[in-house]
Amino acid sequence: MMKKAILLIGLCGMIMIIFMLDSKQSASADYEVIPDDAIRLRILANSDSEADQRTKRLIRDQVNETISGWVAAIDDKEEAKQLIASRIPELNQLIGKELAAAGMDIAYEVEYDRSVSFPTKVYGNYLYPAGEYEAVLITLGAGKGANWWCVLFPPLCFLDFGNGISTADAAADISEQEEEPVKVKFFLWEWLGWS
Repeated sequence: MMKKAILLIGLCGMIMIIFMLDSKQSASADYEVIPDDAIRLRILANSDSEADQRTKRLIRDQVNETISGWVAAIDDKEEAKQLIASRIPELNQLIGKELAAAGMDIAYEVEYDRSVSFPTKVYGNYLYPAGEYEAVLITLGAGKGANWWCVLFPPLCFLDFGNGISTADAAADISEQEEEPVKVKFFLWEWLGWS
């Protein structure tokens, strides 16, 4: 009986090691993490009303198109950062012009900051870890509505991270699913007569 117990412990140990190594490899292979030194764009809508969300999307499209044009021929991250930071006054004017053309009379703020807070999000194969990142932050009105963000450099604004899944939401969705109880049987337990 003692030999069986030692064999069981050794076997369980090997299975756990294999499982841990496999789970680490699959977790890192599942997501492409956005680089920490990427330049991000975050736009906070005034509120969640349809009009305010529409305004946010209008500003998003104009700002994204403008900045994409600025960095299209740039390969160096530091050069892109300096260029974007130096052109914040131009973005400020662009947003004012777009809001006026849309008949929107709301306050707004445009800033380039090295410590803009972002929550963790998953979008497709991209993992967007929570943290403080360098970003262009645009706040429309009270900035209390749903926000939108992307990565300006390297250019990943074709991905709408604002519609990604937050890791907290994903965990909640999984925990809310009802599953039938699973009955687990271990052949080793039965073999040892412990069942």
